[in-house]
Parts: sequence; structure tokens; C-alpha cells
Amino acid sequence: MDSVPEQYRRTDRSPPVTTAPLTDRSTLVAARATELSKIYGQGETQVVALDQVSIDFRQAELTAIMGPSGSGKSTLMHCVAGLDSFSSGSVRIGETELGTLKDKQLTKLRRDKIGFIFQAFNLLPTLTALENITLPMDIAGRKPDKQWLDSVIGMIGLSGRLGHRPAQLSGGQQQRVAVARALASRPEIIFGDEPTGNLDSRSGAEVLGFLRNSVRELGQTVVMVTHDPVAAAYADRVVFLADGRIVDELYGPTADSVLDRMKRFDAKGRTS
Repeated sequence: MDSVPEQYRRTDRSPPVTTAPLTDRSTLVAARATELSKIYGQGETQVVALDQVSIDFRQAELTAIMGPSGSGKSTLMHCVAGLDSFSSGSVRIGETELGTLKDKQLTKLRRDKIGFIFQAFNLLPTLTALENITLPMDIAGRKPDKQWLDSVIGMIGLSGRLGHRPAQLSGGQQQRVAVARALASRPEIIFGDEPTGNLDSRSGAEVLGFLRNSVRELGQTVVMVTHDPVAAAYADRVVFLADGRIVDELYGPTADSVLDRMKRFDAKGRTS
């Protein structure tokens, strides 16, 4: 962490950890799931991946979703992001109800209102860094807001590498390009699926710093799935899932407080 620029370092907050919401947090909702269920199979082979989950993701807030393997955390994110269908309940992005959209409308909503950051970067190898950043807008036939794009590129610190292709960039630099691509169209919400899972600790800290800064400085809304307590400590709120249900929330997290909470869940699982 010593190599991370000062403005991107995450420090433990002085107030004690509490499950009570922070008083100064946003009350505007970027995305909402209500009694959301996702069921695979039928009869004896039926698996309930999500069990009537209700949750709000507030604007200008970074939320981390955590839980053991099979808890439903990735399924929740994929359903709310419109990447997967759900069995019952409802999902809204802003004022738009996903369940009422046809495939083309859903594709347009994902393109126009949602940003995605994946563990595998998902950059096109034949395009330069800048071309990868602007690709979603190019596909949509929209010109980027130059002032906003310049702000995003300045934040990720790759101004001198925009003409390079992915193979000429390090893993951390490639993920920074992916972060910029997600931010460039100024979406209502960004979803990250283990966005630092393929990075070393230094590169991961830099990428998390950029996500944190996009929330604090640019007012972006970010939801990320992670298994890493250090990554979760960059969030405003951590949501814990187990067996397809939300079992706890933590505001103002630190790596130690997240790890302690996870250990308690593990202990409950062993004694149940």
C-alpha cells in the first residue's frame, strides 16, 4: 500500500464500526431489488440461489457484496445488473423496472445506464486503450462528453498510455482501462465482479482507489462482489449474503471488522 498515491490510500475511519447507517449518506436510490428470488431446477434438484432478497443501492455510494461460495452474491449482482433473469420479485435501475423490458430494451438499458468491470478485464486486443474506453459509446453512436472523459482519464493516470494496446499494458493498467470504460459513459451504476481478483495487491489497491475516488469525487454509484476483506474496506457499506439471503450489513468497514464479521458467520455455519 506504501506505493499507492496518497489521494488513493484507504485509511481506517475513526468512528467505531456500527451496523447503523451513516447519517450523511445519500438517500437517493440508483438500483433496488424487492423480494428477489432466483431458483434453478425443480423438485429434488431445485436450488434456491436467491431467497426473496430486498436491497437498495444508494447513489454515490460504494457497496461491497460478500459471502461464502454459493451464497448468491454473484447471482444477486447479475440479476440486478440485468445480466441474468430472476424467478420472482422486481428489480429497478432508477425508475426502470427490468422485468417489463424486452431483450432489445434490456440491451439498451445495460449499454446506456450500467457500467461493468469484470475480473478478466474484457478488453479487445486489437483496439488501443482509448478505443477500448470509448467502445460502448462508439457502438451506441454517441460522442463522449470530452470534459467528463478527460476527468476520467486523468483520474486513472494513463494519459501517456492511451495509444497502447492491451498486450502492451500490465494487468493493473488493463483493469484501469476497464474502470475508465465503465465510467466513460457516465452510467447510473457500475457493477464489478471481483474487479481486483486477477491483480497483485499493489495494482488491486490502485484500482480500488480509483473506484473509491469515482464515488467520492465524481458521484458515481458502484456495487462490487468481492471475497477480499481488504477490498471490501474501500466500500461505504458491506452486505453479507448466506444461503441466498442477506444476513448482515456493515457501514464504515475496515479490513479487520469485515474479517471479524466473516469469522462469525463461519463459526455459525460450523455449529449449525
